[in-house]
Amino acid sequence: MREKLSTKFLVNAKSVELNPFVNDFLAQITIGAAKSLRGVDYIKRVEMHREYDDLTVKVNGEDVSITPFPIGIISSTIIGLASILKGVDNVESFTINVEVG
Repeated sequence: MREKLSTKFLVNAKSVELNPFVNDFLAQITIGAAKSLRGVDYIKRVEMHREYDDLTVKVNGEDVSITPFPIGIISSTIIGLASILKGVDNVESFTINVEVG
């Protein structure tokens, strides 16, 4: 049985409505990106916030150290996805919260 993924996505501090496909897709990308970071294993909750060129990542409430290369890959991926969503113009910042369960 597949776990339920709950995703909240804000772009430029505005909530973006997600259909079921985009909700699951964004959640899986976020979880996959977090799992690829050093020291991350079990994920119940992921929070990512990007503003300017800085990306912060928290997994299960704990800050995760992240270097510039993965910051660029993760940020570019999320910005690319966000830029094609209805109602999103220029992505200056984003916040993603994913709950697994």
